Amino acid sequence: MIRGVNKHLDALIEFLRIPSVSANPDHKEDVARAARWLEAKLSALGFQVEVVATPGHPIVYAERIVDPQAPTVLIYGHYDVQPPDPLELWHTPPFEPTLREGKLYARGASDDKGQIYAHIAAVEDLGPDLGVNVKFVIEGEEEISSAHLEPFVRSNAERLGADVLLISDGAMYAPGVPSLEYGLRGLVYMEVRLEGANRDLHSGVYGGAAPNPIHAAAWMIAKLKGEDGRILVPGFYDAVRELTEEERASLASLNFDAAAFASSIGAEALPGEPGWGALERTWVRPTLDVNGIWGGYQGEGSKTVIPAKAGFKFSMRLVPDQDPEAIQKAVTEYLQRIKPEGYRMEILYHGTGKPVVTELDSPYMRKAAQALEAAWGRKPVFTRSGGSIPIVANFQELLGIPVVLLGMGLNDDNLHSPNEKFDLVNYEKGIEASRNFLRLMSAP
Repeated sequence: MIRGVNKHLDALIEFLRIPSVSANPDHKEDVARAARWLEAKLSALGFQVEVVATPGHPIVYAERIVDPQAPTVLIYGHYDVQPPDPLELWHTPPFEPTLREGKLYARGASDDKGQIYAHIAAVEDLGPDLGVNVKFVIEGEEEISSAHLEPFVRSNAERLGADVLLISDGAMYAPGVPSLEYGLRGLVYMEVRLEGANRDLHSGVYGGAAPNPIHAAAWMIAKLKGEDGRILVPGFYDAVRELTEEERASLASLNFDAAAFASSIGAEALPGEPGWGALERTWVRPTLDVNGIWGGYQGEGSKTVIPAKAGFKFSMRLVPDQDPEAIQKAVTEYLQRIKPEGYRMEILYHGTGKPVVTELDSPYMRKAAQALEAAWGRKPVFTRSGGSIPIVANFQELLGIPVVLLGMGLNDDNLHSPNEKFDLVNYEKGIEASRNFLRLMSAP
């Protein structure tokens, strides 16, 4: 076990044992139990805590005001976790945290219990020496789209007022390389359902005449992107913000190894938009990916059937200055135009999120960089993330404060997959970096 992290490790393990799976109604009480656990922990550290009920899972709000004239840091995270399935692929049970080779394995270890608890641990370490006001917003619905957080933030904007928002729900660029993210992609998620006949049909009796929704789905999917990887929706790229020369130089300095990346995911090639490298395509370019397709017979052996229904789901990651609502509208119109004749179509919308970019040279980013350098003994790199945290844009718009994205995890932490883990060194350095940042915020 790593020296210096021990006293905070037992608490994190206790936190991780709570199966706070927000997506599964069977775990509703476990989610509530995790909220109460945080309430007890933060109350013991001198915070005024409220567990805010919502139509879904509760939000934990806590504040410790040491001096009304001192700067205020608002820290956001989430205590809910992804479902652990498939359970048979876990080497050890997902809610029995296990230490192996300097890593802590459990569902939620990195996403996001370990990262949010690092900040709680930092406040505990500072004790009476805490020189800034600290507020926590820790929600229980991040893994199911944060449906009730935005209304909470909107109705409590004055109460949540702060100088800076600190979020740790991301990854470092590489092991041992401290990182500050300055951009997150936005999101649009849609589903298409197609129907042909009013029932499944015998492919011998009706084949050649009856509509086949699987074929229609395949044709439509093929028209969403060209063979070169470019998205074919008219106007999709119109608002995409170009990279600055500084950003291009920063990306180039990371010396991204595309071959190693391909090998790490077991891929033989990295297809995508021409003219852009793999790192650029995952961080700073918009995407469209089909996430699922269904229809027809899926069982053993054969069944000569023309299905009555089929469908597919797809998501788009957006970059500044793409507007999710405008993209959703453009894609909807395009789907209506490319739908083949003879099919009824229903389009479902499963959520949107705006892209986010923060100022690289803000005073808070400089303090965060200092905090990381002091913890790791090397300057951090500045990265963009291909992922999305939709609530970040809501925080920015509703509270009007800058954001610092200080990720402590790694891309190989198996987020949303079996055998999720959190490297203990990252936990230790994360606590240290958080302490450093809070101290720097209190300095004149």
